[in-house]
Amino acid sequence: MDWEAENKSRTKRFWLGVFVGFLAAVFIFAGVWCVWQISTRMLRGNFTSGNISEQDVEDKLDQINGLIENYYLYEDEIDEDALIDGIYSGYASALGDPYTEYYDKEATQALLETTSGEFSGIGATMSKSVDSGEITIVNVYKDSPADKAGIQEGDILYQVDDKDTARADLDTVVSWIKGERGTDVTLHVLRGGEEIEATATRDIIEIQTVEYEMKDGQIGYIAVSEFDDVTYDQFKTALDDLEEQGMQGLVIDLRGNPGGNLSTVTDMLKLLLPEGTIVSTKDKYGNTDEITCDGSHEFTKPLAVLVNQYSASASEIFSGAIQDYGIGQIVGMTTYGKGVVQQLMDLGDGTYLKVTIAEYYTPSGRSINGTGVEPDVEVEYEYDAENPDADNQLDQALEVVRGQ
Repeated sequence: MDWEAENKSRTKRFWLGVFVGFLAAVFIFAGVWCVWQISTRMLRGNFTSGNISEQDVEDKLDQINGLIENYYLYEDEIDEDALIDGIYSGYASALGDPYTEYYDKEATQALLETTSGEFSGIGATMSKSVDSGEITIVNVYKDSPADKAGIQEGDILYQVDDKDTARADLDTVVSWIKGERGTDVTLHVLRGGEEIEATATRDIIEIQTVEYEMKDGQIGYIAVSEFDDVTYDQFKTALDDLEEQGMQGLVIDLRGNPGGNLSTVTDMLKLLLPEGTIVSTKDKYGNTDEITCDGSHEFTKPLAVLVNQYSASASEIFSGAIQDYGIGQIVGMTTYGKGVVQQLMDLGDGTYLKVTIAEYYTPSGRSINGTGVEPDVEVEYEYDAENPDADNQLDQALEVVRGQ
């Protein structure tokens, strides 16, 4: 990697702080001597100039290593693999960028499932009660393995195969249920006080990132929870179906949507925007890139995009483009303000590095990084205790569409 001058000072601070500390602990284990060798080569590449030399770092490592060998109480409890991953994680986090992150093998697998929108499992989501610790099935995908096995919403899961869920955290229980396609998993649930055993055959599950329905007055409603690989097809299906039902206007709900794939959101915008730029990006070298739309599917009916303070990244690309072209009104609260692009980089050993590589700009050339997209119609969500299903923000968005 070709480090710029401004990055060198950050890197030096990191090696003296996070990296040296982790490496010193790792160094006491002969079994991870190779990590020390690799790290020394890294030091040669980054610390042979300025106030820190390779010898300075090695001397300090020797000093810290001696103190650990003589005084550290819990040497037998140190997880060598965790220390090694900590080195890489610390290196990325010391940049000070909240969006640049190292993923170990387990985290990489979860990340790739998230961005693809597909995983091998049974098609049921669940939650764990903070008070009772009970794990409850909260959603069962239609025609999924869970559905076919007879699992129902509201079932309380107390055992997976021969594993008791009582003392396990939710992520652990989910990992027990996921597995290779074609294999079986047996769930033991309580339903109305009755113990029920259900065996499901795992399959590839497509996460439902889009929900839609027709509201009163033939106003279509599409909620998009995130922008994954599967989202474009789900969005297009929703849009086409609503059109066939005689849709007269549309509300697209991006509240709480944290973002996702750049290619997915731009492909979705090609179903709505007129001819022109969708989004442009600029990297560290000043190179710019534009993604454009040919306008062949321009949406001309009344439109509102519903956002809040948790709508981020790709959600802001979406709402910013709609706002710049004036083809719809943005309703809700000012968005999160994440105007930078990350790229996932395969490190070749089952781990990934997510790196911030560019800043993006809306079609008009504005950056929303740190500021967000301000709504055309501002409305704060108000919880109604007497009617918990009430949604004043959605009501306002529907009124905006009806009034266009």
